[in-house]
Amino acid sequence: MPTTTTLTKLTKPTDTPPAKRTVQHPAKKQTRPEPQKPPARREADGMAVASFVLGLVGLLVFNIVLGPLALVLASLALLRGTNRRGRAALGLTLGAADLIVLAALVTSDHTVSWSFGP
Repeated sequence: MPTTTTLTKLTKPTDTPPAKRTVQHPAKKQTRPEPQKPPARREADGMAVASFVLGLVGLLVFNIVLGPLALVLASLALLRGTNRRGRAALGLTLGAADLIVLAALVTSDHTVSWSFGP
């Protein structure tokens, strides 16, 4: 909080009460608090990160659910104006890649299951 000094104006005894004015002390510097992000922007940043992580994990397992979920979260994050636009774009790309991998697996195996080994 800035330091203030109260100065009084000298007046004649017949005048009205002295006027007061406040002056900021020049030696003290003001520090402004950093503006906080609005809650919607913070939520959008979280959605961008979540879409990226879900899209990345969806390339390996459970891509039938994680791919579309990554697409939805990335789209919502971009619509709400996230600061992490690159991460949301990667989540969008990885979500689409999840669905492409799923389509390739369904086409080659004629099933929606993963199989490891011979």
